[in-house]
Amino acid sequence: MDNLSGIKHVICVASGKGGVGKSTTALNLAISLLQLGYKTGLLDADIYGPSQPMMLGVAAGTRPEIVDKQYMKPVMAHGLSSNSIGYLVDANTAMAWRAPMIVGAFNQMLKFTLWGDLDFLIVDMPPGTGDIQLSLTQALRLSGSVIVTTPQDIALLDARKGIEMFRKVNVPLLGVVENMAVHICSNCGHAEAIFGEGGGEKLAQDYGVTVIGSLPLDLSIRQHTDAGTPILISQPESAVAAAYHQLARNMLTELDALAETKVPGPVIQVSDD
Repeated sequence: MDNLSGIKHVICVASGKGGVGKSTTALNLAISLLQLGYKTGLLDADIYGPSQPMMLGVAAGTRPEIVDKQYMKPVMAHGLSSNSIGYLVDANTAMAWRAPMIVGAFNQMLKFTLWGDLDFLIVDMPPGTGDIQLSLTQALRLSGSVIVTTPQDIALLDARKGIEMFRKVNVPLLGVVENMAVHICSNCGHAEAIFGEGGGEKLAQDYGVTVIGSLPLDLSIRQHTDAGTPILISQPESAVAAAYHQLARNMLTELDALAETKVPGPVIQVSDD
């Protein structure tokens, strides 16, 4: 059984380092695509630090339904089809696994989940450029990758490593998301670029891509994420929700442009001459 054949596009959301808001971005990107009318799934590939079950508001102890003793039905949350190692192990369990076990667990979640027909499967990648990233590129053809960074210099440095890795394995880069780009004071309205500014744009220019999302450092994002009620669900008309929708629309534009620029294969004609 090929459980990936019904998926039109697999998009991985990655970062060079942790702490830049990659998982929050992946979650809200998935929800935005869903709200734009696309059937969407979310795979939490961060084996060491799975966070999607909590951010999705899935009750502790929830397990995927097992089919034929080997396949898993995705856990539904806010309309998303999801799977995560967080559904399969206790939240307090330390994942002291070596690389082969990590890759095995990832491949099992990817290939043995009954995803069904999806327009998009968003993969929340672990930070870095390790075994899971390479395993994913070997397991299936990715439609593209999205790199999440903050304007901070050290984050940008690590983001470059992530971009270089995807280029080496021929995964298209759909764009850069600059997270925590600006903080707007809730009392006075003053805008301040706490982590610096212009870094995401410079990174994108260096690699010939665009900044497809610029997201604020906003307390409400953290509050709703921790509560399991993502801001696109709880405050769909907010400015923050609009920023995530713009990210999704920009990604779709880049995906369409990528499809248009693909060179068609040669056409071979056979005649009696």
